[in-house]
Amino acid sequence: MLDVLEAIRTEGLAQLASAADAASLERWRVAFLGTKGRLKGAMGGMKDLSPAEKPKVGALANAVKSDLEQAFEARRAALSGGGGASSSEPRVDMTEPGLVSTQALGRRHIISRVRDELVDVFGRMGFDVAQGPELEDDEHNFVKLNIPQGHPAREPIDNFYVDDPLTAPRPRMLRSQTSTVQIRTMEDAVQRRWGPPIRVVSPGRVYRPDTVDATHSFMFHQIEGLYLDRGVSMVDLKSTLMHFARAYFSEDAQVRLRPSFFPFTEPSAEFDMMIALKPGEPARWIELGGCGMVDPNVLEACGIDPEVWTGFAFGFGIERIAMGKYGIPDIRMLFENDLRFLEQV
Repeated sequence: MLDVLEAIRTEGLAQLASAADAASLERWRVAFLGTKGRLKGAMGGMKDLSPAEKPKVGALANAVKSDLEQAFEARRAALSGGGGASSSEPRVDMTEPGLVSTQALGRRHIISRVRDELVDVFGRMGFDVAQGPELEDDEHNFVKLNIPQGHPAREPIDNFYVDDPLTAPRPRMLRSQTSTVQIRTMEDAVQRRWGPPIRVVSPGRVYRPDTVDATHSFMFHQIEGLYLDRGVSMVDLKSTLMHFARAYFSEDAQVRLRPSFFPFTEPSAEFDMMIALKPGEPARWIELGGCGMVDPNVLEACGIDPEVWTGFAFGFGIERIAMGKYGIPDIRMLFENDLRFLEQV
């Protein structure tokens, strides 16, 4: 038994020295150190030894196994490190940068991108950005916007009230329009005495309990604009909207103003644009929002003299603009988080 173990060590070390690549090294490991290898097979004879022989044979078996394992590790290190024979497997430099992933990189949502694009266009025309709370009160959302009690726009079924509008003196609500920011901006300008003149846009979320369909949602985004100064007229409003349409869409943008009515502007108009919502579909007039000259009652409610100051206001739906510019036929696609859609826009 002792001679068998010595023969395994001698032959194993000799064959290991001739292993020139990873494949031959693995074959050697299986042949000598594997579960069915020569060393394991020789150890099967231990059961036939006398109690006096077993300690000596066991010690030699452990020594042979240790020598073969150490020699195997040294040979593997030599082959992988280039010492002596070369390995058939390419070396991996762990300090090199990783391979570029084929997975597409993320990007900002189209609503966020369009919002920033609109702010940039109006910013080049001198408009600053104003922000306001989404949880508003009845006074800023309706009263100071010249929307009287009993007006259909104030019906509880058409708004998200937080307080009971029949019992609370100033019921709170989720704002139904970003015109509330215009009121707060004018109030702040008077209280802090930094204006008028005022020239701001106010992008943000608004909430109305509309039935969701291809063009409506209960939560959507608006961008409102307000310009207040001496001698502002409808000519200034029309020029601003024309510059916006041509700067954001194209020089060939077709727009029109249609007479309309809003409690907070007088005169008022709807701002339409010729848009094709689907590729290959003929363009048609799409309403982007409303506009008009700020009603004198609104100015007075904010502490501004309408005999000195005049101004215009406008409000657009950001989703409508995104749908028009990028040919999106259904507003619901903007909120479904479908990667197939988001990767296209």
